[in-house]
Amino acid sequence: MSATEPRPAAASVAPHAMAALRRRISVVLIASQILGGLGVATGIALAAVLAQQVSGTEALAGLAPTATVAGTALLSVPLAALMTARGRRPGLVLAYLIGALGAGVVVVAAVVGSFPLLLVGMAGFGAASSANLQARFAAADLAEPQRRARAIANVVWATTIGAVLGPNIAAPAGASATGLGIPATAGPFLWAAGVFLVAAVLVLVLLRPDPLLTARALSPADEQSAEGRSIRAGVAAVRASPRARLALATVAVSHTAMVAIMSMTPVDLGHHGASIDLIGLVISVHIAGMYAFSPVMGRLSDRFGRLSVIGLSVGLLACAALLAGTADGSHGQSAAGLFLLGLGWSAGLVSGSALLTDSVAGPARAAAQGLSDLTMNTAAGLGGAAAGLVVAQAGYGWLNLIAAGLLLPLAALALFTRAR
Repeated sequence: MSATEPRPAAASVAPHAMAALRRRISVVLIASQILGGLGVATGIALAAVLAQQVSGTEALAGLAPTATVAGTALLSVPLAALMTARGRRPGLVLAYLIGALGAGVVVVAAVVGSFPLLLVGMAGFGAASSANLQARFAAADLAEPQRRARAIANVVWATTIGAVLGPNIAAPAGASATGLGIPATAGPFLWAAGVFLVAAVLVLVLLRPDPLLTARALSPADEQSAEGRSIRAGVAAVRASPRARLALATVAVSHTAMVAIMSMTPVDLGHHGASIDLIGLVISVHIAGMYAFSPVMGRLSDRFGRLSVIGLSVGLLACAALLAGTADGSHGQSAAGLFLLGLGWSAGLVSGSALLTDSVAGPARAAAQGLSDLTMNTAAGLGGAAAGLVVAQAGYGWLNLIAAGLLLPLAALALFTRAR
């Protein structure tokens, strides 16, 4: 530990007190995850509509969520660097504050009618998503190795509450802001800014002692290796470990396949006569698959091993692509495919995140985790952008076939890693 880095008070935590400390850290992270998920889901629900209104054209509407994904990816590295140097608490607090600022900029952009300013705000808004992603790793800092996947999964599960509630309060949030001269489509971002501020205060006040610094203080080997905590060290650690490379590939591929298929499913359903309500129901089923069953994936990963659940993820995602790609107007089959797509994503995210945490030594772990989020969001951003082109040129069925093709190298890498 460097001379400038404060020693956490929890360095002297007694073994019998660790269970209580883990529970308290988990509760704080779950609460912040609910708030963060609520803020993100509330704002993003009308992002494309707001972008269309501000830009004046449907052609640019998709750039708003794209800017959010780009912001999440770009901010993941500096936020991980801050956590590596100073701990989880300052990184998460800063991420929520940047998210709140970004949401405020979106509101200003809507009022003045500036589309470039709107994109800047949406990029800042993406910092809150980065905080939500990093929270799963904070849950693993003090978790016992045999329960690490469950600790990650419980925090991922908490996103379900916010993800379900957010879109449902977007309309009243918009209506409540019109009296202030704010467009109804920008009102949800005003609410999101307030929710992010509450999340920042919650983490700042209650996430004590800092889980990452505490874990380091309790591990003398980690404490002596402060010089190995840079982002460069994280990259080197991933390159040096076949299991860490597999973990990174799992998270990136499962996230990319999910985003590519999910983003174009509403378009395909619309082409086959589905109503807006039915499309919303299918997406809700998909979100339930993503988050609601993550504790199951955590238990499976801890019980049967990370590699087994990675194999399960590949199988679920392949089945999802098969069902969705051959639905051809069968709304029930599309819903089943999207549900399996969510389950496959959940299995990949939980098992991949746990495997990465297992495979990288403590000093470089936070940096490697930030690299993981950068990789997954960059890949998903490119995949989402390419998905529209594929559907326009070749059709929705080909998109699912290509997404399934991405799984083949991942399956081969998993088998090779298991064999080694």
